[in-house]
Amino acid sequence: MYKVGIITSSDKGSRGEREDKGGPKIREIVEQFADDYEVADYVMLPDEREQLSAAMIKMADEEGIDLIVTTGGTGFSKRDVTPEATLDVIERRTPGISEAMRSISLEITMRAMLSRAESGIRGNTLIVNLPGSPKAIEEVLGPVLPSLKHGLDILQGKDAECARK
Repeated sequence: MYKVGIITSSDKGSRGEREDKGGPKIREIVEQFADDYEVADYVMLPDEREQLSAAMIKMADEEGIDLIVTTGGTGFSKRDVTPEATLDVIERRTPGISEAMRSISLEITMRAMLSRAESGIRGNTLIVNLPGSPKAIEEVLGPVLPSLKHGLDILQGKDAECARK
């Protein structure tokens, strides 16, 4: 079972001015894969690069979270800094994950091309940026979770046969 950490990036949400709908949507979808994943941590932070990076580092290095899923902060607004915060902390990029999610979304809306979402590896932790929209989260997260589990199995040496292929 892999531990999941959820980080919502939202200035208004962190001030209590807007209800977080992205984080709960991620939790709902993760719980549908309860044989493989469990939500172990959830935080809502303002769109501040340093705070987002620090939360990712804490989850990965101190809490031993296996999969960190962020929501929000991946667009074109000057306050959208989640991809930069992710790039600050990862050791290796995993562009195929971000490309796959954009590809799924492009089947629904051409606006998916505006996503700047990143994904990558820090130690034994996979970090994946999702959009802030609950609808978009629902469209992409469920389809990619089985492949993310396979990636985590390889990353953490739990699937030696697959890692050799």
